Amino acid sequence: MSAIAPKAPRISWLDPYRRLRQHHRLGSRLLRALLGVVLFAHAAAAQAILRIEITQGTEGATPIAVVPFGWEGGGAVPQDLAQIIADDLARSGTFAPLARNDLVARPSSGAEVRYGNWKAGGVDNLVVGRLRAMGPDSYVAQFQLFDVFREQQMVGYSFPVRGGQLRQLAHEMADIIYEKITGQRGAFNTHVAYISTQRDAANEKLYVLQVSDADGHAPETVLTSKRPLMSPAWSPDAQRLAYVSFEDPRRSAIFVQDLRTGQRKKISSVPGINGAPAFSPDGKQLALVLSHRGNPDIYVMDLASSQLTQLTNNRAIDTEPVWEPDGQNLLFTSDRSGSPQIYQVSARGGRPERVSFQGRYNASPAVSPDGRLVAMVQGERGRYRIAVLDRDTDTVRVLTDGTLDESPSFAPNGSMILYATEGRGRGVLGAVSVDGRMKQRFTLSEGDVREPVWSPFLN
Repeated sequence: MSAIAPKAPRISWLDPYRRLRQHHRLGSRLLRALLGVVLFAHAAAAQAILRIEITQGTEGATPIAVVPFGWEGGGAVPQDLAQIIADDLARSGTFAPLARNDLVARPSSGAEVRYGNWKAGGVDNLVVGRLRAMGPDSYVAQFQLFDVFREQQMVGYSFPVRGGQLRQLAHEMADIIYEKITGQRGAFNTHVAYISTQRDAANEKLYVLQVSDADGHAPETVLTSKRPLMSPAWSPDAQRLAYVSFEDPRRSAIFVQDLRTGQRKKISSVPGINGAPAFSPDGKQLALVLSHRGNPDIYVMDLASSQLTQLTNNRAIDTEPVWEPDGQNLLFTSDRSGSPQIYQVSARGGRPERVSFQGRYNASPAVSPDGRLVAMVQGERGRYRIAVLDRDTDTVRVLTDGTLDESPSFAPNGSMILYATEGRGRGVLGAVSVDGRMKQRFTLSEGDVREPVWSPFLN
């Protein structure tokens, strides 16, 4: 990668509470799951792309023009980098890219930019670029970002790239643009893991653990099973996934799988519940829920030694642990107060303290990267929606308006929350900005999709 002058620096195993509210759907499914599992590691599954629909936009978004990149090569352009960038910026809710029909000109370099034309069109920022073929499957892509009203370049780069990396490069460009304008790191070049249900050639139901780009493209199958897969969780380096599988007909088990090699390791398969894995911020420990001593409690396992430390010991149901960003404490769901609420406990154990107080049902915590916000499922009058607790002000804001919204997961920059919901009678994914103004829906052409989790930043 080289800069274009002037230089600019590149800046739930099983959720018992969900069972209660979904007994009409999950009861028989769980029973069938416990009867047996056939696992197909690395088996091919339909590579269905998650389609994104922006269902609610953001008023006051910054106008930006992303001009189609110039193409210097034979045949059709191999990838529309500008469209990918524009789509990324639009999904953030922070920017409102101009439609291509509204572009006043189509420059591909700074020398061709006429600022007056763009000022008249009300554009704040302008992105131009070009893609040049250098050889078989070899290219150089460059782009420049301009401040229209100051009439100056903000940033510009040139990248050597292979054909198979062009889409990823477009996401990286969008990240650079987003960060340069907002001061916040972009999260477009990240991944999403989720569980989808599909049908095989014999029309039998399959559970598929998949990973895709954050925009739903380039899905890859991690694991396929005839029995439920649950609770995917990313390692902090985004190289491993922990998840729960029912392949053993006697009990559930927690696995950790390396995404580069496909190798996996069984972490826990004790009698009773083995569920809700969550990596510590340093990747050396795994929080999990076990019930081999009676009620479900929160444990932490040292992954190098497999040594277990029990953090909670209560007659109530303790489940859904998540780590705080500093690794010193965990949040979890417990009904020890008579209804599901969020609690905090030290990673060394001790007396848990209640965190959520507004509402009778608060479960499935997710913590923002800065630790200030806690996303959760808040239930009221038979509706379950995603809400956010601001720990600085102790205020709660409901962000979604569904009836069965669940499994919240923050983007690694804290700007958006991904979650599972219902749409037209099947499982889909939703995304909402932390202020509730930008909303999106992710759907598969066929089947359901559940339990999404946003990856950390990719190194």
